[in-house]
Amino acid sequence: MWLGLSLIFPRLVDGLSPTTLFRIYVPACLIFCLGIYDDLRGASPYLKFAVQAIAAVMLFAGGMRVLNLPLILGPHSLPWFVGLPLTVLWVVAVTNAFNLIDGLDGLAAGSALFSTIVFFVVALVNHSWLLSLMSVTLAGAILGFLRFNFNPATIFLGDSGSLFIGFMLSALALAGAEKAPTFVAVAIPVVSFGLPILETLLSILRRVISGHPIFTADREHIHHKLLQMGFSHRQVVIVLYAVSAVFAMLSLFLLWPTGSTLGLVLAVVGSGIWLGVQHLNYLEFGELRRVAQRTIDQRQIVINNLSVRRAVEELKVAGDFNQVRGVLVAAFKSNDFDGFELHLKSLPGDQAMPGETDRPFQWSKFPHMVAISSQPSWKLTLDLVTTKNRQRGSLVVYRAYRHRDLQLDVNILTSEFPPTLADALDRVLTMPEVFVPAEQGDIPSLAANL
Repeated sequence: MWLGLSLIFPRLVDGLSPTTLFRIYVPACLIFCLGIYDDLRGASPYLKFAVQAIAAVMLFAGGMRVLNLPLILGPHSLPWFVGLPLTVLWVVAVTNAFNLIDGLDGLAAGSALFSTIVFFVVALVNHSWLLSLMSVTLAGAILGFLRFNFNPATIFLGDSGSLFIGFMLSALALAGAEKAPTFVAVAIPVVSFGLPILETLLSILRRVISGHPIFTADREHIHHKLLQMGFSHRQVVIVLYAVSAVFAMLSLFLLWPTGSTLGLVLAVVGSGIWLGVQHLNYLEFGELRRVAQRTIDQRQIVINNLSVRRAVEELKVAGDFNQVRGVLVAAFKSNDFDGFELHLKSLPGDQAMPGETDRPFQWSKFPHMVAISSQPSWKLTLDLVTTKNRQRGSLVVYRAYRHRDLQLDVNILTSEFPPTLADALDRVLTMPEVFVPAEQGDIPSLAANL
């Protein structure tokens, strides 16, 4: 068809060599055959990547390649040993991105349609007639297919269709880079593929954060999250069509790149992605936010950790019960817990009065609290067992429910601290003239000096 039209409209051969069609067609057929094999027999991820890399190398050999990275290296052209892996990465990423979003009827084809229209417009603006013809032909094929692929679908893309469409779009982007200005050639394809690229990046990040294999399938994709939020199948597809349309429109703004245009596009894209990911409620990114907040609060965490470590050292040299009690009060005054109860257990040989050690010593940051356990709180019970395996009671620490995270590494409190406290109690309770507190909330003078 193209050969016939080129005889009538000679301008179709301007801008791109006629052999470009065949340079794209041959590797595209290879990808299509890979998709058919995957649909019928099932192909491993490594086989898919290997075949896609071969097809990408064929494009590179045909002159369709990543020429430069203007935002990083400026206008300088890349040497072949840098351009080749970048070309392979681009082709493999885009090809699999459209395969990844093919989870609902009509979603992948509809998203690809918006990207194809962008390439058609860009090709017309840059007078790339062959590329415009190829783009509009692919758009027509997708539109005709989408009529029967929209929910409820009667035909389906399968891997053969989604991989083929993704590869064709990656190839058209590379072919257009030969004629378009440097920045336009790089930025417009990236923005126009916004939805599939975002889905791919989110999937990789989620699986890396959660420790799952990257190639493992799950039901945490964007369309799955929208379904979980109560949207119907058609509503999800329409919402994601709108997202694809916004990305396509923003990419067209970059046809005339200026500082203000680029800033506006980046601001809108960045803000939209941030808000969208927030509303999707991915647990993995919530955990990243928690880690980031913990990093910001690291100074307070260090202070709280040091209070426990300092208490461990002071307990090792405490000479009587008053000192042990003072060390505990001083330690918990300066960390994120709100109170504690010290339950002592009498053992033969103790010098305390019978029954006195069974009465718990309580302390709280809230002066009018009658009982710590009467407030809405969570507690952590530490069994006090000496290094000689003697049970000396327990220490129950309390913290009121609140939105702020606990600014303390709990394993510091649960490892060395309990046996050190138990050894200190075992030592002072067997000494003569042991003073055991009889009244709740009595603050020893040592605590005030610490």
